[in-house]
Amino acid sequence: MKRLFEIMMFLFAFILLVGCDAQSLGADNPVTVRGEMKVYFFDIDQGDATLLKGDDFSVLIDAGRHDRKDVVEHLKSVGVTELDVVVGTHPHGDHIGQIANVLESFPVKEVWLSGNEHSSKTYERTIDAILASDAEYYEPRAGETFDIGSLVLEVINPTEINGDFHDGCISIRARFGETEILFTGDAEKETEEKMIERGHDLRADVFQLGHHGSSTSNSREFLEAIDPDVAIYSAGRNNDYGHPHREVVQLLDELEITTYGTDINGTIVLTSNGKTYEIRTEFVSQVQEQTVEAKQEISNCIDINTATAEELEKIVHIGRERVDDLISLRPYQSVKELTKINGIGKGRIKDIIEEKLACVQ
Repeated sequence: MKRLFEIMMFLFAFILLVGCDAQSLGADNPVTVRGEMKVYFFDIDQGDATLLKGDDFSVLIDAGRHDRKDVVEHLKSVGVTELDVVVGTHPHGDHIGQIANVLESFPVKEVWLSGNEHSSKTYERTIDAILASDAEYYEPRAGETFDIGSLVLEVINPTEINGDFHDGCISIRARFGETEILFTGDAEKETEEKMIERGHDLRADVFQLGHHGSSTSNSREFLEAIDPDVAIYSAGRNNDYGHPHREVVQLLDELEITTYGTDINGTIVLTSNGKTYEIRTEFVSQVQEQTVEAKQEISNCIDINTATAEELEKIVHIGRERVDDLISLRPYQSVKELTKINGIGKGRIKDIIEEKLACVQ
């Protein structure tokens, strides 16, 4: 009897561990939609923070940058008083950056992380905050489905812990009635291909572009599998990474996918009644003009990883004197890495960035 009691207690503890409000759904267990859902793609500079809020659910996917303190204020501004689930798609500082602040400011029922560990202080602070809170902890895996009130979350990545932060990104297809939104964090093309191969239903009305609109993500095959009407990306204005990348913008144009970005549109809000949805943006005037200007700015810049010597010589402080060094030190992750070149210090980097000619695509 004692052994049976121990087993029963273990099973009970396991059920508690995998979550109290997020319960696995069967295929024949439809969810009744209540009220409406609002999805806020917050303008938090070069990072991600998206809130899905309805009458009976409140889910935060990523929590902004570690070097800012704006997510809590954004949540308060739209009436958040508690959160059912906080998801950190992967342990980089522009995604889990303010989870600790969120846990300190609101009651949170569950926190989901990928399981990949990081040595950063931001990650350690996040774990400490989870342990200090009353939140349950869970590591979701591809193939699991959860309902949180009227919201259904289908996990499509990862399948396991493998130490690769981007490949191990938590990726979720959120369903509210007939409205579907796909989130893939910073998952890159190789991981996108795996999602397709595993046979997940990727179709969605709205796709939050992978990796802030980077060309390392958002393959043609993946976009065609999703077949979205709308793409939304989160990126900082004039960011050092050149997000969204020109190739992605051109592909979205070719596929006739309407695109919004927090760098141009500010905070973007999707409202759904479960059948139809509409999108409103913080900055509604001259959106099309700004989009065109942004694309022109991207197309006119000089990619320091691929440009010819003749093109690179046009960049201030590079010229013929430093162009060979620039080429020999490739690749660069951002324009700021040009400080690797002898004679390029902080002052000259500032001039190069302000010129808006050099970029990384």
